[in-house]
Amino acid sequence: MKVAIIHELLVKLGGAERVAKVLMEMFPEAPIFTLLYNEKTCGSVFPKKRVRVAPWLQKAYRMGIPRRALISWMNTAVENFNLTEYDLVISSSSAFAHGVLTLAGTKHICYCHSPARYLWDQTFSVQEQQAHRGALSGAKSFLLPRIFHTLRQWDAVAAGRPDILLANSKTVQQRISKYWRKPSQVLFPPVRVREFSAQKEHGEYFLIVSALSPFKNIDLAVRVFSRLPKHKLVIIGDGVERKRLEALSGENVEFLGRKSDGVVKEYLQNCRALLFPGEDDFGIVPVEAMACGKPVIALARGGATETVLAEQTGIFFDEPVEYALEHALIRFFQHEPHFDTHSIRKHALLFSEESFREGILKNIHHPS
Repeated sequence: MKVAIIHELLVKLGGAERVAKVLMEMFPEAPIFTLLYNEKTCGSVFPKKRVRVAPWLQKAYRMGIPRRALISWMNTAVENFNLTEYDLVISSSSAFAHGVLTLAGTKHICYCHSPARYLWDQTFSVQEQQAHRGALSGAKSFLLPRIFHTLRQWDAVAAGRPDILLANSKTVQQRISKYWRKPSQVLFPPVRVREFSAQKEHGEYFLIVSALSPFKNIDLAVRVFSRLPKHKLVIIGDGVERKRLEALSGENVEFLGRKSDGVVKEYLQNCRALLFPGEDDFGIVPVEAMACGKPVIALARGGATETVLAEQTGIFFDEPVEYALEHALIRFFQHEPHFDTHSIRKHALLFSEESFREGILKNIHHPS
């Protein structure tokens, strides 16, 4: 059986790329098709000899044209991948990969990270943001609604091309149902839980591991902890919000910037608890923290509601506001003696790479 893997963009290494990596390991002979490829950032995981790019998009990317300026052509480019020689196609899609064209006898399984958020539930906020950014803001405010409308029409049609749709969470499954009007199955993404070990002991600090972006709500945690000088907050990650967040911070809030996986692992294993104040479709870091036996204090939205068990593996707060997080911390301090390190880790094992691989293989062998 000849297999091809499609993954939208290989320009950075993130959660979606972990899925593509596991798929590539499952099928070591399969090429991986992608619209854009950055060998410098991704070559160590995705070697060039296995990557097939969209030639003219890749050329434009190498010339320095920003990725967002190429969006209008990505749907056409993905349809131009010639997959006629393959018996099985597995797409890893956040926007375009599910739209590949396959023969009638080719089985197409799509692992959907989400229908493109800038086309659907976030389209108005994205358009407003872009309309106020850069010298061409006026032109963008005119063009983007038209471009997005055309891409939405394509996306709705392309959603019918996979034989099987796998959603990375119930949150994404709901989006697939609402925007694509298609049924799907939930298969949680692979988390490297076995690389972590449970550790009951902890340092006297709370931890955030996150990109420092506005929608991550890191400022919420910074403001709350800056009023709690006896409790230390360590933040690993970088991004556009860092300077603003540092200006908000008290002396008990420490920014470490980006760190290697080994350093992140060490901090996760030694933290008192992980804070997850933003909303994510799944959220890998909370599962990694639980794999270390550490509880999670999370906003009760998105994927965290599917991975964290209230009062068993963590504490939830309902709204992204300071008093809600403060009350969650009070409940954490009250409940902390009752958290069981090994029970928390046992729960995290449900989200292992092995479970993901089994789910993929089950769907390959199941009649579509």
